[in-house]
Amino acid sequence: MMEHYLTLKLIHILAAVVVTGTGAGIAFFMFMANRSNNPQAIYITARHVILGDWIFTTPAVITQITTGVFLMNMQGYSFSAPWFYWVVGLFSFIGICWLPVLRIQYKLRELARTSVDSNQVSPEFKSLMKTWTLLGIPAFTAILGIFWLMVFKPFPVA
Repeated sequence: MMEHYLTLKLIHILAAVVVTGTGAGIAFFMFMANRSNNPQAIYITARHVILGDWIFTTPAVITQITTGVFLMNMQGYSFSAPWFYWVVGLFSFIGICWLPVLRIQYKLRELARTSVDSNQVSPEFKSLMKTWTLLGIPAFTAILGIFWLMVFKPFPVA
């Protein structure tokens, strides 16, 4: 039984690393491409950002939810405990930020494609990038908050 718990815990931690690392990587590369004002670089990066979210982030988030529920059951943690409410609250907040970001990324990709044709980055692209960034910062901060909750468990879990 302990072997299954440790395997699930490892998968849960690795999924958290993938979500965090992919999020930070995507943000960095999209930010740098935007700063370059190079329409071709921005377009290629925007395409890869969407792909990265589908290949890495989405499966990792699903894995986080699934393994999290299993781990809570194995540990006997209560789904009505304050700690769980904080985790779910932050996780939901991240989702509330992330879902519009996904939609924005598709719009950014289309605007970037148009920018390649005109060889000029549009003001609409720059404006949407600001919104994308403003949604990403609190979401990433909330991810760090969940890490803190997981490690320190400052609220009752049972």
